[in-house]
Amino acid sequence: MDVEKRINFTDKVIHGILQGFSNAVKDGSDYIPVESYVPENFFEGTKKFLKNPSKNGKWSLGYANINLTPLDYANRNYYMGGYISPDNGFKNLIEEVVDAMKGRAIALDDGSGRGVSVFCTIDCIGTTNGDIRVIRKKFREKFEELYPDRKIASVNVFSTHTHSCVDTEGIWTDFPGKLLRNFKRKKKGNGALERGADEQYMRFLCEGVSDTLIKAVQDMCEGELTIAQKDITEDYFSNRNRPSAPSIVTDITRLTFTPDDKSKTPTMIINLPAHPDVAGFPVKDEPGSGRRLSGDYVYYLGETVSKAGYNLMFFNGAICAIYMARGKSNDDLKFNHRYEESIRFGREIGRIALSLTKTLDEIKKDKLLYDEAEIVTDTELAKRNGGNYTLWCEGWEPVEEKKVKPLLNIRIKEVKIPIMNPLMAAAGKLKLANFKVLTEGKGKYAIYSEIGYIEFGKELKVAMVPGEFCCDLLKGGASLYADGSITHTDFGLPSVRDIFGEDTIAFGLANDAIGYIVPDNDYTMGDPMNHYHELVSLGCLTGSSVMKGFVEMAKELEIK
Repeated sequence: MDVEKRINFTDKVIHGILQGFSNAVKDGSDYIPVESYVPENFFEGTKKFLKNPSKNGKWSLGYANINLTPLDYANRNYYMGGYISPDNGFKNLIEEVVDAMKGRAIALDDGSGRGVSVFCTIDCIGTTNGDIRVIRKKFREKFEELYPDRKIASVNVFSTHTHSCVDTEGIWTDFPGKLLRNFKRKKKGNGALERGADEQYMRFLCEGVSDTLIKAVQDMCEGELTIAQKDITEDYFSNRNRPSAPSIVTDITRLTFTPDDKSKTPTMIINLPAHPDVAGFPVKDEPGSGRRLSGDYVYYLGETVSKAGYNLMFFNGAICAIYMARGKSNDDLKFNHRYEESIRFGREIGRIALSLTKTLDEIKKDKLLYDEAEIVTDTELAKRNGGNYTLWCEGWEPVEEKKVKPLLNIRIKEVKIPIMNPLMAAAGKLKLANFKVLTEGKGKYAIYSEIGYIEFGKELKVAMVPGEFCCDLLKGGASLYADGSITHTDFGLPSVRDIFGEDTIAFGLANDAIGYIVPDNDYTMGDPMNHYHELVSLGCLTGSSVMKGFVEMAKELEIK
């Protein structure tokens, strides 16, 4: 049997087995027909897109953060979202806290009178749209009580996709036991199903995040917004995509808000497309690995910019199979724990973020960025290990910083996505994650998710995507075409940059966490080594559902 036939045969077998399992589970009691769906706690954004700042245009930004680490982890079971593996004995109970699981929030307004937009990023594997709408409801109620005369344009919740924090989706929470118990209850038709994520913890998280968004609004002050972007090369990124999807984004984007009131703390908004997955990865030769809570590199990026006097707001990017490459930051040093690699990566990215517009001479005069004693020590250790120390700023060239005009255009759109993956259909029936599942006839299911588009002035365009977005869908690539795809057919839809412009970036896991988003024409379950993403995707129509939504949005906004 040739490779292509084997892949097609395996695809049918795997899909058939999963379909059989899904068919054996009854529909959820809360399923509703798609035609009965009514959106709740949905914010469309700034309904009117402006081409220029308003007469009274002025940036206002507020910041707040919250520690979401469960303080009672030693006395209560909390599961890490990210890995269940033989290397941690299939046990991902949190046994130790290395640093913190945080939520970071900003409130942003351009002074146009169209309303405030709030954004929160949570250090977690993912936050489903169902839980995000709970957060929105709580925030709206608190906001309207405090500010009855102000408008809300949008409420946006993101996940950093950190693999070493409390499981907020439910897939990793006592998965084998819960799966068996819920399956038995479904078959017998008695007893309430256990929810995926820990209900008590999710109540705490939703309440805390909504409070933090309010605090960000209360912290708002006027100031100036600037932008700097730099290509930091593939030295910091590892592309583990299928061979047909070579595209990768290697830029770091930094927005900096500087308050007019110099007594207020400035805020850095950082976008970097790389999985924070190292600290939580279980390995055989490290006892306790896969059971330590950590904010991964994002925490140490925040720690570094905080030492320089800035708040951190972080957005991940198009991270489908894009991971953090630690070769340059590890410097051939030896580590006792994997989280030490995350520490070094985060601090190095922090130094890079702080230095984008600095000359090498300016960098060398700042001990936070260039610690000579640390460099000497690490160089000696690297040599002892038979390796080499690599200085992050070697050959450094600064980039230009530009002012961002006070103009915030944002549009959010619901998109219907069919659930074509029977594994995800079964997960929905068994309440393993908080999705509102809709029926479209016998055995056919769908969900409504959200996409978004933001313009920060005319200086930055952002597509908000509800999962782990394949870079080919962002910037184009071989997998979109017949010659490069597994099905030998074209995707047939434009990429995000074809739609909105060549410099558009992505904010990933935005307002939902639906898993991997890959092109329909390059989707198969028959090649797990190269196409593992498909097992944790809603199915073969996810990519086109999202991209059709962007095409429709661009037409509605008259973006050409």
